[in-house]
Amino acid sequence: RVLRQFAEIAQTRSDAPMAERCLHEAATLKQNLAEHAWDGHWWLRAFFDNGAPLGSAADTECRLDSLPQSWSVLSGAGDPQRNQEALRGVEQLLVKPEAGLIELFDPPFDKTEHDPGYIRGYAPGVRENGGQYTHAAVWAAMAVAALGQGTKAWSWLNLLNPVAHTDTPEKAAIYQTEPYVLAGDVYARSPYTGRGGWTWYTGSAGWMYQGILESLLGLKLEVDQLSFTPCWPETWASFQVHYRYRETVYHITIFPHEQAVTQVRVDQTEQAEPRLHLLDDRREHWVEFRCPKSLPPPLG
Repeated sequence: RVLRQFAEIAQTRSDAPMAERCLHEAATLKQNLAEHAWDGHWWLRAFFDNGAPLGSAADTECRLDSLPQSWSVLSGAGDPQRNQEALRGVEQLLVKPEAGLIELFDPPFDKTEHDPGYIRGYAPGVRENGGQYTHAAVWAAMAVAALGQGTKAWSWLNLLNPVAHTDTPEKAAIYQTEPYVLAGDVYARSPYTGRGGWTWYTGSAGWMYQGILESLLGLKLEVDQLSFTPCWPETWASFQVHYRYRETVYHITIFPHEQAVTQVRVDQTEQAEPRLHLLDDRREHWVEFRCPKSLPPPLG
């Protein structure tokens, strides 16, 4: 994904050789991943210096890691059918609805003969060592959204919502952190399963905000043009976004419809294009987007 993005930057700077090099390396990496990083049901996490795989079904610790499964989708580098199977593995082995968390990997490191680095310094089930590392949990929900599975993506993100961990005295006693900020991690092993840690952690909060706004609500801003490709939950009839562009406020209502093309109306006037052209005229505007209920996956 980074190589492809740098290719676009190089093209805008008329650096064709650099753009071609980035695209060539991206294609080579994608081929090597397909040949060497697929473990039969999910993607490997990494390789140790001696060539031993990490994140393999043959391992006794860290058999399945969520990171490569999510980024196989988000990067566009993975085969779509493999990606679907890999995320099914995440759902079956790492998503824990009863505990309200999504583990980074399982089982955690404890006695493995290969040294994975500082991550093993945490107790099993804490933070990166097999707990919920919220960065990665958000990425998993974003990946599901990219596959067009809106209801599942919203349910996964709802597991991370601190309010859902503190809406009863019993839950709050387990969570033991604030209900109004996102926890950077949640413990996944008894006797501390469900306890939050490292709140006020802006990295996770930033990804959560981006995941909701861009991956699920589908908002996309390109300079002064706004568009929506929502990942709809089955029960939603519409939603609203109040968007401030400099000193101008746009009140936007997004509806699903059965047609394949997005329709836009601004102040009761139909627009010729499926996007909103933002204008800073210091007035209020009322906008309607009518977006397709189902769209093909945007990555791949």
